[in-house]
Formats: sequence, structure tokens, C-alpha cells
Amino acid sequence: MSYRQTTDFFLYDWLDVESLRARARFADHSRETFDSVLDTCERIAREKFAPSNRIADTEEPWFDGEKVHLPESSHAASRAYVESGMLAAAQDYEIGGMQLPCVVEMAANSFFSKAGIGIGGGGMLTSGNANLLMAHGTPKQQQVFARNEFAGRFFGTMCLSEPQAGSSLSDVATRATPDGDDFEGDPLGPRYRLRGNKMWISNGEHELAENIVHLVLAKIPGPDGRPVAGTRGISLFIVPKKLVDAEGGLTGERNDVALAGLNHKLGYRGIPNTLLNFGEGKYPVRGGPGAIGYLVGRPGDGLRCMFHMMNEARIAVGLGAASLGHAGYEASLDYARNRPQGRPTGTAGKDPTQPQVPIIRHADVKRMLLAQKSYSEGAIALELYCARLVDELHTGEPHDAAEAGLLLEMLTPIAKSWPSEWCLEANSLAIQVLGGYGYTRDFPVEQYWRDNRLNMIHEGTHGIQALDLLGRKVVMDGGKGLALLARKINDTVERAMRVEPLAEHANALAGALKSLGHATRAAWATGDPEEALANATPYLQAFGHTVLAWIWLEVGLCAHGRLARGRDDLLQGKLSAMRYFFRYELPRIGAWLQVVESRDDTCRRMDEAWF
Repeated sequence: MSYRQTTDFFLYDWLDVESLRARARFADHSRETFDSVLDTCERIAREKFAPSNRIADTEEPWFDGEKVHLPESSHAASRAYVESGMLAAAQDYEIGGMQLPCVVEMAANSFFSKAGIGIGGGGMLTSGNANLLMAHGTPKQQQVFARNEFAGRFFGTMCLSEPQAGSSLSDVATRATPDGDDFEGDPLGPRYRLRGNKMWISNGEHELAENIVHLVLAKIPGPDGRPVAGTRGISLFIVPKKLVDAEGGLTGERNDVALAGLNHKLGYRGIPNTLLNFGEGKYPVRGGPGAIGYLVGRPGDGLRCMFHMMNEARIAVGLGAASLGHAGYEASLDYARNRPQGRPTGTAGKDPTQPQVPIIRHADVKRMLLAQKSYSEGAIALELYCARLVDELHTGEPHDAAEAGLLLEMLTPIAKSWPSEWCLEANSLAIQVLGGYGYTRDFPVEQYWRDNRLNMIHEGTHGIQALDLLGRKVVMDGGKGLALLARKINDTVERAMRVEPLAEHANALAGALKSLGHATRAAWATGDPEEALANATPYLQAFGHTVLAWIWLEVGLCAHGRLARGRDDLLQGKLSAMRYFFRYELPRIGAWLQVVESRDDTCRRMDEAWF
């Protein structure tokens, strides 16, 4: 089945997005308007992004000392995306938006990730940047910066990491000092001078838009000249590449932000990845060095504000990983259907006089294809479910909105980490299906793997998601979020128990949930964080597989209900992928949870000298 058919099934049959039309914000929409957006994005992705995907991979961004150069096809794809209006798809009509539900917006954007994730990454950063400003910026910051980003006139970045501080944001060294005695009176916000370096900044330098709006984390020194230690001292600043006036017009002044170098990556090459120097004096502005930036929110609130963008980005990263997993699945499925190799083995062995059969008829190839299907489609379903929760959070009744917000808190580490790990494995299996051909650049599957490998690293590494889940999410508010998720899962189990073909899987999920709860309590039995968190990553893996089994059982219930109306290959495919996941994947959690329950100290007590 095509990616579009799967997406439509999840949106309309399972998540019932048409019911959102009953809410005032989405009242102008219909199945036709949703389909029109999906059609447009699918077409642009097919015509502009897919043809330039390999070009962007082989013709990496390069710097001539003044400008960063990208292939013309990348510029064309970027223009087409801006013209589609998708940067502002979920925004109010009054600022040029479409007021699309988040779930439809994310589904539409997934076509771009699938066709050329390296090219489409800039759009995610820009809309996320602007969304943050709409939530935490002043009205003037929203007007000057966010609205121009939604219009595609400006593009955005997020600048967190530094050469010496990757994930350890409490150690950032970038400093911000008040710019003059009148610094608080600037119409664009309290004005500061920033000095420091930021590493791994995607889209940090390019010519795709008139301006680049950097959102930068930095520390403001106190009266003693020293910054507040830890994350409490971090503030957030808007630092434009080119300075603007109070109406958003370019003043003609280049801000003191300089490209120090481009990072040459394994994959995801369509988007420039940069090391930026802020305030080094290469571009002195308004009388001296120091990049001019405008405070967002209050001093010390930087990380809280930035997490607004980071949580959104984590769901988008998960959907991007899922889309790449599905791209590899489609390519290997097509290959398997057309590649003759081998003959069936009967009771008398193989008959060499018979013609070879397509490799898709071999059980082991079907196993690899089913694994890819269960990983990628399960991940897509998870991400769209999370996007549906975002819509509930913003437009639901108060109780439903609060519940959706808590469930999102619980699921975000899984939404980011699970597709990043298992859809990468799907890409590896796609290479395996193609054999030697898959290891060459003559087929796209090796690029999908290289592009997807980044997703376990950026927007919070795998290990950090694990620490967040076991160290914070499952114990917050006395375990309130975990209890809510357990209720949701048990509700699905109860419904599936009444459907004979699904009862086996419902029992398996109930057992997995029970094991997960026991392991959670055992991990924290001593109250020692070092003991509890030493095996946080196996816990994350088991938690993720349990959540995906729940998602698949939900999808299975929907597919089974519609299958009663007649045979349908799409529905049979969903049910087969569900069965595969329950029989081949869910049993893995036992080994993962064993080391969690016992608080195994093999890794924790390994002496570094023994390596």
C-alpha cells in the first residue's frame, strides 16, 4: 500500500480527524480541504524534493569565504515549500495561516521528510522558531520576527549546543551583557550584546531567505560579573543575521554573527550544519563587537522557553525518522517484488529446471519487509497520535486538554527516540533486502540509512531521552502521568479482549504493561538515582515497545472493525504488521526489563581502566 493510503487510514479511519471540524477553530475545514493540503504537499514533495534529494547529498553545502552555496534544486524546493503556505499552516487566518489541525499539518509535512529530509529540515526549524515566539515573545517580536518567518521571508534556527557543551546546557559559555544604558527601551525587546560560539547549528548560514533569525541560549552575568550557575541562569535571545527596524525592514547592517565553518556530515547533507561565532568582531555593528540580541521572556527563563520549540521538534524528528523508515521500506518492497532469485524448496528439494521466483516469496525476505512495515507504520501512527494530542491540548475541553498535555509529557521521549532507533533498523533491513545493491549508491536505501542515523543524536540523544523518561516523566506528580498512560492502555486491552482474533495480543499487552510497572517500581526501590538510572536506556526500549504494541493494538481494532465490511489488502496489511509486532517484537522487553528490575550494575561498576 502507498504511503498516502496509510496516512489517510490513520487520519480518517483511526484518528477521526474529520470530527475536529466540530470545533470552532477548524469549522471552515472539511475532508476536501484536508485532502487538498495533503495532495499539494505530496505533489511538491514528488516534483521538487525527491528529484533533488540525491543532488543535495552529493553536492554538499560549501563556503566561498562570504556565502554558503547550495544546489539550485535546493533553492527551488525551498521556494516551493514557502509558496505552499505550510510554514504557517496551523496559524490563525489573521496572520496568513490556514488554521489546520496539528495532526493534518504534520501528516502533510511528512511527505517532505520522506522525499528529502535534508532539504525540508529548514522548514521545521523555521516554523518551530516562530511558534516559540508566538508563545513567549512580545507582540512586537511576534510581528517583526515570527510573522516574517511564517511568510518565508526570514528563516529560523535554534542555537543551544556549544563546542564544549553539547547536551550539558548548564555549561554554556555564551554571555549576554546589556547594550547601553537604554537597553531596556528597545522596541524589539531588551537589547544585549552576545559573545560566544554555537556548534551543530542547522541552517545557520545560507541564502535561502532574506534573513536568518537565530534563537540563542546565553547567560547574563550578575552584579558580581559572574553568571548564575546551572540552567537557571540561561536566557533566550533573538539574534538576527541582519538587523531590522521596528517594522521588520532590513536596516542594511550585518549583525556580528560569523560562520566559523561547516560540519561535513555522514548524511542529512541537504541542510548546512554550522559552527557560528557570535560577537567575535568580524562584523562590528553600531560601534563595536558583540552580536546584538533581544531578550525573549524574562532573564533565566531561556530553557523553559526553548523547550517549547524542543518538544515540538522532538515529535517532528520522530516523524522524520518514521518517514525515512517508510521510504526505505517502499524501495526494498519494490525491489523484492521485481528481483528474481532462488526457487521454492519442496519436499524433494529445489527444482533447478523451474524459473527463479521474486525474492518477496521467500519467508525471510517477508520477515524483513514485515519488520520494516511494523516499525515505520507503527512509528507514523504514534507521531500522528501525538499530533492529535496537541490538537486536544489546544482546542479540547479543559479536562480533556489537561489529560492530553499530561499524556504528551509521557509520550514525547518515546515519540522522539523509538522511531529514531527502530526506523533506522528498518533502513538497515532495507539495505539487507537489496543485498549488495543496497550497499551501493545506485539505490537510495543507503542514503536513507545515513540520513536517518542523525535522529538518535539530535534534539536530545537516545540516552538523554531515557534519563528524562525514567528519571523524571514516570515519577513526576507521584507517577500521575504513568498512571494515565496505563489507564489508556488498559482501556484498549479491554476493548480488544472482546474481539476474538485480538484477544491473544490484548493479553500480551496486559502482561507487558504489568512487567513495565513492576520494573519501574523495582528501579526506584532504593531511591538511589545512580542505581535506578544506570539502565535507563533498556527501560526506554522496553517502554517504547510497550507503547508501540498499544498503538498497534489500537490500529488493529480499527482495521478489524472495517474488515468486517469486506476483504481489503490495506487492512489485512495492518493486521499482519500488528501480529508481527506482537509475536516478534514485544517479547524482547523481558531481557530489557530484567536488568532494570535487578538494578544490574555491570555497566555502572565497570572501571574505565578495564576498557
